[in-house]
Order: sequence, then C-alpha cells, then structure tokens
Amino acid sequence: MKRVHRALVAVTTALAVIGVPAVAGAASKEADRGALQKRLDEVVAAGAVGALAEVRDEHGLWRGASGVAELGEPRPVPLGGRFRVGSTTKTFLATVVLQLVDEGSLRLDDTVDRWLPGVVPDGHRITVRQLLNHTSGLYDYLRTLPLPPKPEFLNNRWRTWSPAELVQRAVANPPVFDPPGSAFAYSNTAYLLLGQIVEEVTGQSYGEEIKRRVIKPLRLCDTSVPGASSRIAGPHPHGYVPILQNGETSLVDYTRMNPSVMGAGGEMISTTGDLNRFFAALLGGRLLPDHLLKEMKTPGVEGGRYGLGLAWWRDTSCGVRVYGNDGDALAYQSWSYLTEDRRRQVTVVLTPDFDGDPDDAVDAFLNKAFCG
Repeated sequence: MKRVHRALVAVTTALAVIGVPAVAGAASKEADRGALQKRLDEVVAAGAVGALAEVRDEHGLWRGASGVAELGEPRPVPLGGRFRVGSTTKTFLATVVLQLVDEGSLRLDDTVDRWLPGVVPDGHRITVRQLLNHTSGLYDYLRTLPLPPKPEFLNNRWRTWSPAELVQRAVANPPVFDPPGSAFAYSNTAYLLLGQIVEEVTGQSYGEEIKRRVIKPLRLCDTSVPGASSRIAGPHPHGYVPILQNGETSLVDYTRMNPSVMGAGGEMISTTGDLNRFFAALLGGRLLPDHLLKEMKTPGVEGGRYGLGLAWWRDTSCGVRVYGNDGDALAYQSWSYLTEDRRRQVTVVLTPDFDGDPDDAVDAFLNKAFCG
C-alpha cells in the first residue's frame, strides 16, 4: 500500500578503479560498507524498531541489519528476514498483466466493462492501462477504512475481505477526477480490479498466476502470496502499529494479520534478496519483451513518475534515474530500486516505531548506496 515519500535519491554509474593496489581496493570497500552500516543505524535512530538492507554494486553483495527484531527482546533483525512488501505487490501483478498482453489474451486498451461488466460506474470509459498507471480516477477504498491510531482499526485485524466488497466501498464514492486518464491519483482499488481481471482472463487467481509466471521461474523461494493467511513463515522482524488506548498511544504488535485487506494491491511477503532478484530480472528483460518494458516505464501523465506498476526518480545530485517501487504495509515499510544499467541495486526495509520520521534517513541510505 503506497505512501507518499519525499523525493528519493537517484543514482550514478559505478566508478572504474584502474591501477590501484589491491589493499587500497579492499580498504575502499571496507569504508564503503562501514558507511552503509552507519546510514542504516541512522535509519533506526530516526524512527524504527529495526531495519535490514541488501545492496548490490561494483563491490559485490552487502547485507546489513540494525535495531532489534522484536521490541523488548535483544534478538537482532535477521539478515534474510521476510516482511510484507506492500505496494511492491503491484509491480508483480503488473508484470503478469503485461505478460497476458504479450500473449494476446488482454489489451491495454480493454475497458473494465470488457472483463468486469457493471462492476464500476462508467467502466466502459476506464481502461486496463489507466488501472495500471493510476489515472482511472477511482476512489481509493483504503480511505473508507479506519486506520491507526484509531482503536477500531484492530477490529478488522482477522477479517477476510473479498475484492468485490472492497471495490463496492470505493465506488460508493464519486471519482476523484473526471474524465479517466486526465490526471494521476494513486488508487489501490484499481489493482483490486486488475487482480479480478487476471482471474477472468486466465481462470486462475492473480496469486496463482504470480507464482506460476514470476515466483517459480525466478526461484524466489522466500516470496509468497499469502491470501488470507496471517502468518509470516520463516525468520522475520516483528512489525507494529500505533493505537490509541485509554488516552495514550502505544505500539501494538501487528506482525500477524489477515492481508486480504491489501489484496492484489499489497498482500505479498518477500525478502530483500528476492526483491532485488525480481527487479533485476524485470529490468533485464527476462519477464517482458522490450516494447512492453518500455510501456511499463512510460508515465501515465506528463512529467509523472509512475508507469504501469513501476516507479522511478532522478532528482538528487547523481542525476541518474532509478526504477522500482516502494511499499507501506503499515507495520513494514520498504524501498526497492536499481539503476537502469542494473549495476547498482538496493532494497531496504524498516519496521517503524512511529516515534519519528525516518524518511530523510532512508533517503541518506539510498543516496549512499546509489551515489557512493
């Protein structure tokens, strides 16, 4: 589930070191890794219970962790820990949708009514492309649900939601703009509809199609589409949400919950390593042909930073674009990006403590990882 961040950092190409003694190269690598760890520690100090990251660059692979895996316990955050990826789920689903386009089973200009007749008002005017790039104008169903720190937020913790009832909550509200395609407004509702369209086209759930088309071929062994299962299997940090109780706001362990409320827009679980592998394969052309990857990188509105399930930024001193996505699953927040040449890649995740704002510290970590 997407949240609005301050501008993320961009990238620079890796520098070639010629004629430098091996010991100098080793010292440079050690200093670089030490600086990354320092930046990750600063993320935790700024407002997180724990954080973990994986960086791939000219020095090779680096994994780091900071903070603790669980409040009140000394156990460190597991380096390969799993977490809820939030809106990065959308990039997986968008990849499946574009594969169906490539196969001729679906068209980007198909309307919602072509596959889901009568499900949304004016569905004959909204296209698959507009669902993917958030220009449909559909009201975001999340705005209809109680969110932290409201105590009633916990009432839905174990509830299994169907996509249909969440869509109905959304379309009970007018569109945020009209006509469709004329502006950008982030909408989780759009991705619930895309999940339903995938099921109509294939006869299988979007989760099964993501497993068959992406997870299994790339051997993303720690990635899953949990459906209504509340568990995070395997090693993982605990996540928390702030809840107002008896006049005071305190953190409630929200690691276990029914992720059907996020559904096709944000339910997946993964690791830093698996997300890096996925984005490297996607941008490397292993999952989509060039013309559809180009579509994925095309913004829905002029000057925009979101295409067909893929986001990008290029507004720091590095001045080079990075592609990927970020996700907010409330108790878990993550960022996964790589340079267009795939020479530098970063995934970082934190479990926020909601006592501070770690965005600037995350920016600084990404800036260090991409720009050196």
